[in-house]
Amino acid sequence: MNRLSLKTLLLATLIIGMLTISCKRQPQSIESAQSNQDTSAFVNITDIVPDVILEIRYFGTYNFVGTRIDGYEQPTALLTRQAADSLRAVSDDLKAQGYRLKIYDAYRPQCAVDHFVRWGKDLNDTQMKQYFYPQIDKKDLFRLGYIAEQSGHSRGSTVDLTIFDMNTEKEVDMGGTFDWFGRESHPDCQGDPDKGIYIAYDNADTITAEQFKNRMILRNAMLRHGFKPYDCEWWHFTLKNEPFPDTYFKFPVREL
Repeated sequence: MNRLSLKTLLLATLIIGMLTISCKRQPQSIESAQSNQDTSAFVNITDIVPDVILEIRYFGTYNFVGTRIDGYEQPTALLTRQAADSLRAVSDDLKAQGYRLKIYDAYRPQCAVDHFVRWGKDLNDTQMKQYFYPQIDKKDLFRLGYIAEQSGHSRGSTVDLTIFDMNTEKEVDMGGTFDWFGRESHPDCQGDPDKGIYIAYDNADTITAEQFKNRMILRNAMLRHGFKPYDCEWWHFTLKNEPFPDTYFKFPVREL
């Protein structure tokens, strides 16, 4: 090897080494560093909001599938710390009005979503149809968006909830049950939720003015404290600035 070639080789080696060091020093985003099995960014909601009421539907059998859902190992609720802190502000807001939060679901592992998909494809399993989707053919659940391959719940900053009246000691009447597949679950059923205006349309919708008003109590409190609503479900809210907008976590639901 002549002197020029040796010099060129040494120079190339030096450049490659510098580039390698540079790449190693590049900052890694929180999200890219986060394993979808890592629970370090999550908290038990009850640790942050101690007086929240939990009714974790997917740990039991009263849900649209009719069995306990995969991944729900304990009847608890988890959220990212950011979402839980914002939910605490919502809770404080509503407690001042005489209400408490009641949670049906929060973080949902991907295996639970996969369970929903398998159930949705089994057209012969309709044991819970009369309770949750009596007016919809099961074969249309995917097309209508009620079942999907991924859920925002798996990103850890989405929660399904309602409110409990401390004076009557009853759950507030929202005009429809959690996970009801139908028009009545839409926030704009019988009104304009953005303006908080009830409209008595002459159609088959069954939401009363009082029920619409109750939905607005929950919705407005959630919006005041950093959550955004979902167009198809009055009970579903996601933190606007969710920390993991592209990560779908897989760890099971159990106390941390």
